[in-house]
Amino acid sequence: MNTASIKKYAPKARNNFIAAVTKQAARYGITAKGTEPMAQRGDIALIGEKAFPKAIAPARKALERMVAQMGFVQAMEQAAYSWFNRLCAIRYMELHDFLDHGRRVLSTADGQPGTPQILDDCLDISLPGLDPQKVAELKLDGNKDEELYRELLLAQCHALFEAMPFLFEAVDDATELLLPDNLTKTDSLIRELIRAIPEDDWQDVEIIGWLYQFYISEKKDQVIGKVVKSEDIPAATQLFTPNWIVQYLVQNSVGRQWLQTYPDSPLRNQMPYFIEPGEQPPEVQAQLAETVPEAIEPESIKVLDPACGSGHILVEAYKVLKAIYEERGYRSRDIPQQILKHNLFGLDIDDRAGQLAGFALMMLAREDDRRLFSRVAGGEVILNVLSLKETGHLNLPQLWQDLNLSGDLQQGSSQSLFESEQTDLSNANADERYQLLQRTLEWFEEAKTLGSLIEVPEEDAASLKTLIEELEQLARSGDSMQKPAAETLLPYARQAWVLAQRYDSVIANPPYMGGKGMNARLKDFAKKSYPHAKSDLFAIFIERGFELLRPYRFNAMVTMQSWMFLSSYENLRLKILKESSIECMVHMANMVMGIAFGTAATVCKKAGSPLTLGAYCFVEYEDIGDDGRPVQFPPLNERNLKAAKQNEMAE
Repeated sequence: MNTASIKKYAPKARNNFIAAVTKQAARYGITAKGTEPMAQRGDIALIGEKAFPKAIAPARKALERMVAQMGFVQAMEQAAYSWFNRLCAIRYMELHDFLDHGRRVLSTADGQPGTPQILDDCLDISLPGLDPQKVAELKLDGNKDEELYRELLLAQCHALFEAMPFLFEAVDDATELLLPDNLTKTDSLIRELIRAIPEDDWQDVEIIGWLYQFYISEKKDQVIGKVVKSEDIPAATQLFTPNWIVQYLVQNSVGRQWLQTYPDSPLRNQMPYFIEPGEQPPEVQAQLAETVPEAIEPESIKVLDPACGSGHILVEAYKVLKAIYEERGYRSRDIPQQILKHNLFGLDIDDRAGQLAGFALMMLAREDDRRLFSRVAGGEVILNVLSLKETGHLNLPQLWQDLNLSGDLQQGSSQSLFESEQTDLSNANADERYQLLQRTLEWFEEAKTLGSLIEVPEEDAASLKTLIEELEQLARSGDSMQKPAAETLLPYARQAWVLAQRYDSVIANPPYMGGKGMNARLKDFAKKSYPHAKSDLFAIFIERGFELLRPYRFNAMVTMQSWMFLSSYENLRLKILKESSIECMVHMANMVMGIAFGTAATVCKKAGSPLTLGAYCFVEYEDIGDDGRPVQFPPLNERNLKAAKQNEMAE
């Protein structure tokens, strides 16, 4: 993919989107200087001297809460990126014919800037919540294209909410107020998106990650090298991983697990970056015979990216898992929901990245299942990609009261807890479910700072799964009190469940941040919890990866090379060599990943034999072709390829 146009467009788009949503916020009386009071008079909402329909009142209040919680600047940045994300998502879907009505929403039928096709064909469009009579009136008026197009675009977003609520939030979401004006004009944000990026660049879902990488590049430059606030950690640490490295990590972890059990699998021929294991010493062969299962059910393979960013690793894991399911004879249309429900898990502290990762997986799955969106809306397909949320603002006693878990759920009882045996909170404290929720909310008070480093006991996994099922039932069929309480608590129970499980592959390009960049809380946590790896976040994630694994499974990460050499990581090296085996490593020189320092893509097996003969190769910048991939992989020459015992490497 040629990223030149994306690199030029995305940083400029960030500033333009922020300016546009800031202008909209001011229209509704919210600025960096403060918030104008809002009063309702009959059917009118008065903000200062300006009158609006009272229907905007809930969204305006939601916007007030968002600004109060985040601060004005951060709220505007988030809203700007939400609209950038949504428009990019719609652009991708319209070019891949994933929209049910078959029209283009942002461009003309032939893809050029101009009157959007959906505006021309609006009388033939049916979308949830779209009033056909109002559409007809606006269309026949002839002078209200801007108002009409706004209605159509919002209706499209609402229609996509059921399948992708993480990206297209609910109808009364505050960001709806901040949708910029003048969307049909020649200089609109939409026209610039169409003009700036050629259609050919939208063919691969990989574009989503590149858009994000360049969108935040200016912000990254502003915060890098400083002590980073929690809200700026994503910008300071996000780094898009080249596709060949992602393939290498996935193929040598997920693929390696499958080939250990099924060495004659045709999957071997579909993995160009798979490193064949060499002949091993007798002790290693004996351990393999004892620990490699005789059979593997595809649904049992669990893959986690604990710092998933835009989902590039999860997308590649999907492809390998799809090949495994196909090998086992599963129906093509059933494979996407199996993979999304059982196999793939992703976490990130960045809400924006979580949106992108979820979207990228949804698009890949949609290629294989035309009914995917309706399956997601109906609850058949579950997406286990989450942006971690903090809990400090939650009132658990009130939420517990609203849940009324002792009530008659089948009859939809709305009896208050204060009228039941649980009126006394001491009774609630005796309930294991309340205790579990209490622990869960305590774990995630600093989720945006600690992220996937938060430890959730493995023994809580089953209880959390049961709690999630109960909350899901209440979210579907609970009464007016139970439903919102369950919906509020579900994300926290789900993220705890993801961290309580143990995985077959933990794969990541973890955040890189030295101690000088860590804020006080993160630095203190690193010293206490990861003394061997405290010098940098990437090293902490290496160690954390092993904690999240099942025995004899794979930790695959691309990190800075410094852990192999610096004295500050000596204890970490010794721990890795003692408690795992290095299966293979690609050591990369400066600029191979497009960054100015060397990196290492390493695949380790937890509890593997220290006598394992690993495969090691060194890749220099001149080994990389014009397409960003190695000219030959692994580079087969005396300088670049060698096999060595791990104790030799340690010396």
